[in-house]
Amino acid sequence: MDYIKYADAYISDVKKTLDSLEKEQLRAVVETLKKARDEGRQVFVFGNGGSAATASHFVNDLAKGALGAGGKRFKAICLSDSIPLMLAWANDTSFDNIFVEQLKNLMNAGDVVVGISGSGNSANVLKAVDYANKNGGITVGLSGFGGGKLAKLARYAVVAGSEHMGRVEDAHLVVAHLVAYYLRGC
Repeated sequence: MDYIKYADAYISDVKKTLDSLEKEQLRAVVETLKKARDEGRQVFVFGNGGSAATASHFVNDLAKGALGAGGKRFKAICLSDSIPLMLAWANDTSFDNIFVEQLKNLMNAGDVVVGISGSGNSANVLKAVDYANKNGGITVGLSGFGGGKLAKLARYAVVAGSEHMGRVEDAHLVVAHLVAYYLRGC
């Protein structure tokens, strides 16, 4: 396949994936994050692999790029960025505990927990979201591939309608930018 045809097909697939996003779920995520910022709540974001990179990027955009009206700031933390702590939990207990154990130290009722999993079935993401649900957290899930278990577990689920991990990750980054840039003006 020549490059132009490949690029056209890729861009078309990304547009289709973005068009699949449910605007009302996105609105709920924006309102949840805005309320958390306005009330001084913490926001925890995490994922594995490419989703970890998106989580880190999203936190950067929230903490720096989305300064609100009147200089309000997000208290945003990326649990995927704490490599030594994640590896300690993985080594001493299980990889499934790398996010939940951090939440046990840091999360308070009313804080927002954003789990990102392309498949929607990452055990460590699901375990952390389940913990947050049971302990007063407000949960958001970003997934693809039909949503997986995460779409059913999170209070608010944004599902990228694709079965291709790259397109799902593209959509999640667009969601992160959309949310952060919108909140900058609020």
